[in-house]
Amino acid sequence: MRSAIRNGKVVGEDQAVLPVACREVQYSFSVYEALRIVGGHIVHLEDHLRRLHASCRDISLGHPFSDAMIESSLKDLIEADGISDASARILIVGGPSPLFFITYTELLSYPESFYSEGVAVSLYRGERFLPQAKTSNLLMQYIALEEAKRKGCFEALLVNRRGMVLEGTRSNFYGISGKRLYTAPDELVLSGITRISVLRAAVELGYEVSFVPPTLANLHMFDALFISSTSMGAMPVAAVDGRAMKHDAWPAVSQICSLERKWE
Repeated sequence: MRSAIRNGKVVGEDQAVLPVACREVQYSFSVYEALRIVGGHIVHLEDHLRRLHASCRDISLGHPFSDAMIESSLKDLIEADGISDASARILIVGGPSPLFFITYTELLSYPESFYSEGVAVSLYRGERFLPQAKTSNLLMQYIALEEAKRKGCFEALLVNRRGMVLEGTRSNFYGISGKRLYTAPDELVLSGITRISVLRAAVELGYEVSFVPPTLANLHMFDALFISSTSMGAMPVAAVDGRAMKHDAWPAVSQICSLERKWE
């Protein structure tokens, strides 16, 4: 059985459980971070801890767990199970008696064809609640992604009431046109840790970043559309709701992905 962390201590994964009668658990008053462990190295840890703090602040979730404690707990877990490569999840539940967990699974990876041939995505009309906070309030994302899977799609893109295509259920979203990259402004989406590196890579490759999201009306006009996340890096979009999209700028998406991964 795998190990896990519960309030700073290494326990069996079967002991990393939530009290179902706890009001904060029932109301999903919690925040989380998903990160990668590669070769025993915790990728972008400082950035993840910074966003964890921001998420707690945004929903007024107070807790006694310091960055040093979280980092040492991650290292204890890596040592306990001899972890080399994995996807780890930090969860903090608020309330009178806050809870802190770290669990892990096998490192997510995707077929090379997803990067060379792109993926299909669907559209879902819905807006994230408190978009800048990474909370456990994920019902809409779950429904949207399950609907996408039933359609044979890899991801669902969220469309707001103004027809703006803001982000995916588990990814950030971008469009490339000429030497400009378009994406939603930070205040409208959950700005992923990988998104920061993607935007930095785009600038280094000579692209101007415009914080204007693609829309339903102009999706087909971009030279390339792509998504990004901690697990997938940068991945091109081949089709949206069954409609083929341009792939002229896919080489740029590949370059962005390579640079982002290099900085890990």
